[in-house]
Amino acid sequence: QVQLVESGGGLVQPGGSLRLSCAASGRIFSINYMGWFRQAPGNQRELVAEITNSGTTNYADSVKGRFTISRDNAKNTVYLQMNSLKPEDTAVYYCHIYVYSDYVLKNYWGQGTQVTVSS
Repeated sequence: QVQLVESGGGLVQPGGSLRLSCAASGRIFSINYMGWFRQAPGNQRELVAEITNSGTTNYADSVKGRFTISRDNAKNTVYLQMNSLKPEDTAVYYCHIYVYSDYVLKNYWGQGTQVTVSS
């Protein structure tokens, strides 16, 4: 099994910053893909940022220039640095990974971490 543990969420004022972390552990041979999604009340889950094993990144237009996704391969961890936060960034943020485990490509979701941007 593979486990994902998210951390870093919380309450922040508009214009503030947060850094989310998602650490993967378990039967991991290699990580193929890491991404961050979010879901606000009443909305469907949407892609925020993603990074491939080659380092290619992709961002939602709404966060481009404010958010940065990065990874630490040695720690099997993906980060989301969120700057200049806006109230519309309020959501539950989920990490999502594709890993090779037991010679099979599998995907996993983190438990979610709440980000609230409010004054």
